[in-house]
Formats: sequence, structure tokens, C-alpha cells
Amino acid sequence: MILVIAMASIQSTKKGYEVGDVVRDFNLKNVEGKQVSLSNYKDAKGFIVIFDCNSCPVSKLYNKRIQALHKKYSSSGFPVVAINANDAEKSPEDSYEQMVKEAKAKEYEFAYLYDQSQEVAHAFGATNTPQAFILVKKDAALKVAYIGAIDNNARDESKAEKKYVENAVDALLKNQPFSITKTKAIGCGIGWKDA
Repeated sequence: MILVIAMASIQSTKKGYEVGDVVRDFNLKNVEGKQVSLSNYKDAKGFIVIFDCNSCPVSKLYNKRIQALHKKYSSSGFPVVAINANDAEKSPEDSYEQMVKEAKAKEYEFAYLYDQSQEVAHAFGATNTPQAFILVKKDAALKVAYIGAIDNNARDESKAEKKYVENAVDALLKNQPFSITKTKAIGCGIGWKDA
């Protein structure tokens, strides 16, 4: 009986996806004003979903790396999909209007989506910006293959010895296992709406 209660409490406190979980599709507005779902990407083998924003200093350090990930992997079937879930009232720099300006100024080629309700961030269990979730198609489902940091050096890309996202996507493209499936995302906490 105690074991059943303990298991029930673990289930109820679980927040967000874990590696191996199936991800529900979502429908969010991009910076062009169009609704985007993962199902729109018919040829995708998976996704590099990154919770990101305009205002976080760590996100700014990773901006070029995120763009480079999209350039490197989108043609292989793993496009970047960036999602901003920060509450614009707490962080005006992360408003939809500012997202549009940022994407235009930096010539984003990847989808930059606005999670105004924060439902998608809650579903994923996102905590920081930037934070990566690598999804891979298995049969008809999208499963989480990796959660965490993009690499192990926010300040200096040239000194990053462990490129977690690249290593994971490279392994997935070769149908090979990889050992690091979860790391701690370093960055700013997501600016949640007041409950």
C-alpha cells in the first residue's frame, strides 16, 4: 500500500517530459504571424527544440550557435524550433513584438515561436533559457532523446569540449546510441506568469 502511494506521489509531482517520453504536438504563432506545429514539418526526422528568449545574457551568448545548429542539421531532417515562453509583462524585451524585431535583425532561418500561455513550456518541463530538447521520430511518434545544455561552455564556444546537442543529433542520424541524454541547462530561469 505504501509503495502504491509513493508511486502515485511520484507521478503527480513529475513535471514535464523525460527522455523516452512521447511529445504532444503544439500550435504556436511564429514571428511571421503564422501558426506552426511540429506536424507541419512533413520530412523531419526529429527536432532541436530550444526554449530561448531575447533578454537572457546566456541566450545571447548562444544565439549564433543556435543559428549554426539549424544551418548544420535542418537539411538532414533536424531543424531548430525555438520557443520563447517568458512572460512579457515581467520581461518586455521578450514580447512578441520584440521577438519579431530580433528575428528580423538577426535574420533567423529557424522557426521562432511565442508560447504566450506558457502551456508548451510547462508540458516540456522547461526551466531555463536556453534549454534544448532533442526529439526523434519513432514510428509515428516524437520521442525525447536528449534534454539539457547545448554544450559545456556558455562563455566561449571555442572552449566547449562537450557539444551535447551536436553529439546527440550526429548519433541519431547514424542510428547509434549515445551516452549523455540529460544535462543541466545553464541560463536564466523562465519568467513565469504569476499563478
